Amino acid sequence: MKKRIFITATNTDIGKTYTTKLLMRVLTKMGYKVGVIKPIETGVTSNEYPDGDALLSLLKQLNPQADSLDVSDVVPVAYEIPAAPYVAGGFSRIDYGKIDAAIKNQEILCDVLLIEGAGGLYVPIDKDRMMIDLIKQFDATAILVTHCSLGCINDTLIHKKALDDMLIPNEIVFNCRDEEIESFEAISKPYFAKVFPEVFTTKELEKLAVKMGFSL
Repeated sequence: MKKRIFITATNTDIGKTYTTKLLMRVLTKMGYKVGVIKPIETGVTSNEYPDGDALLSLLKQLNPQADSLDVSDVVPVAYEIPAAPYVAGGFSRIDYGKIDAAIKNQEILCDVLLIEGAGGLYVPIDKDRMMIDLIKQFDATAILVTHCSLGCINDTLIHKKALDDMLIPNEIVFNCRDEEIESFEAISKPYFAKVFPEVFTTKELEKLAVKMGFSL
């Protein structure tokens, strides 16, 4: 079983939060207590965390031990400007202590911690680190959420190579919009089926969880 799973994507607005929430439900149904953290979120206002609020709400539904948590326990570092963290934070250094504390706090309450990234793999966090470096730092298995539209082969292979080059264990999940499914099944999926042992969509996360070592 992989205790830390980092959900990343080929770009922003690909479906990280959507996939994270689905996986939270799948793992809970399988009998695991889940935790969830988005270490850094941008585009946050004083009373609205677009992703953090949704993740916290679902977490409290699924894991009663998380009832006392607030949004800062799910999103320890937040910025108002909707941009890469290094830019949104005014080119200052991230307080990694806050992130580490939030992770330790939640891991007491859960069997598996889902960690949702911000943007894609090469979003700059500070002058020394990109988002991909956090995956390595957290010793997590990555789930790469990718799209199903034109260009998905190139985007998926580039990002998988980046994870492989850093020796980060990874799985790929295709998040297909309704209007993309038919063309993906006919055009792109046959290619992926040749180069990857198994191909998973967001409708097949239970199968993916079993492959990753979670038991039904």
